[in-house]
Amino acid sequence: MEMLYIKALHIIFVVTWFAGLFYIVRLFIYYVEANNEEEDTKAILQKQYKLMSKRLWYGITWPSAILTVFFAAWLLSTNFSYYMSQPWMHIKLIFVLALYIYHFMCQRMYAQLVKNKLSFSSFRLRVFNEVATVFLFAIVFLVVLKSSISWVWGVIGIVLFGVLLMLAIRTYKKIREKNTQ
Repeated sequence: MEMLYIKALHIIFVVTWFAGLFYIVRLFIYYVEANNEEEDTKAILQKQYKLMSKRLWYGITWPSAILTVFFAAWLLSTNFSYYMSQPWMHIKLIFVLALYIYHFMCQRMYAQLVKNKLSFSSFRLRVFNEVATVFLFAIVFLVVLKSSISWVWGVIGIVLFGVLLMLAIRTYKKIREKNTQ
């Protein structure tokens, strides 16, 4: 029964961590797009986005990332040899490692934002934001389906999902550009 509480806490912090990762990049996008505003408006918006980013990053996202790994380690330690004998767990851990790399890339962007040196375009940030979505799908499907699906079909599905996301972003960009003309 105790393990169910640990698993529930792990899932809760995974959810809040992803929420933070999704929203921090949205704030970066808004910050960059504020450059197109008049100087007074730009200053007000960017100051607010910095404040929101700081609160989100250090109040939600970082604590959630730390607590996610804490509860994951606790869960793994309960039956380490079993979990590590499962091929799906190895692949999941690779995706989780990639997600932490993504997190640290967001940290670097946040540091640039603080110094007013965030140099990414809003389009590039929109594409970057969808990388977390691919990680989310991959990790959830691996955990839920485990070895119920062929790894080949799983990889093909993730690649196709990524391609569809990129096409959707490009289509959205074209529609948005058309509407601003």
